[in-house]
Amino acid sequence: MMWSNFLMQEEDRRRGASGRARGQHESGLSPEQEGKIKLVLLLTAVGATLAVLAVGTEFWVELNTFKANGSAVCDAVHLGLWKMCTKRLWQADLPVDRETCGPAELPGEANCTYFKFFTTGENAHIFQRTTKKEVNLAAAVIAVLGLAVMALGCLCVIMVLSKGAEFLLRVGAVCFGLSGLLLLVSLEVFRHSVRALLQRVGPEPPPAPALTYEYSWSLGCGMGAGLVLMLAGICFLLLTLPSWPCSSLCPKQGHRAT
Repeated sequence: MMWSNFLMQEEDRRRGASGRARGQHESGLSPEQEGKIKLVLLLTAVGATLAVLAVGTEFWVELNTFKANGSAVCDAVHLGLWKMCTKRLWQADLPVDRETCGPAELPGEANCTYFKFFTTGENAHIFQRTTKKEVNLAAAVIAVLGLAVMALGCLCVIMVLSKGAEFLLRVGAVCFGLSGLLLLVSLEVFRHSVRALLQRVGPEPPPAPALTYEYSWSLGCGMGAGLVLMLAGICFLLLTLPSWPCSSLCPKQGHRAT
């Protein structure tokens, strides 16, 4: 009697476990859908890495003075969303065919400072030129907002894969598309801040030196991140659409004959 009760309890436990597993399998994603989502998530990881690298580094633009200054050294500045670095380079280390001081990656005496318009609200002064803090603040805020929306999209996709909440896939697609768009808008706002900096020449002596500027690899990473994230958002959005069988798009042979 005791053995029969034990066997009946064991059988009931197995049936309950198989029923729960069957229910989870029916309510979850198919292996094909899960594989596609993971593939697009890998693409998203590339965009997220580029975005974090772009926002966290200060090689968005380089401001270079000219080499012909009658000295053995020249000055260059590279800056990003959060800080700027002034570098004093030896002209002997510069490329011979280059007329300006740089590139900023060359070894030299560097002095890096964070922008004060995030704390005290002061503008920065670069080569007797003054930044326009409102534009710089807008670029930084938009970039951080893009990262936050990107993190929300990653959370939505993780919930889809772990909990089977397929409705969150569309939310994640919108988040990734929006984050990519915000990063591209931040790049454009930053470009406006660079042009505003070059035009805001101070009247105080000494006179402002002639400058050239070139966008650097951090801005390229930001542009690539924005495009990749928008592409990932479109791919996730396509995965939420119902599949259209090819047979419904092609007329049947019988109808064609009639």
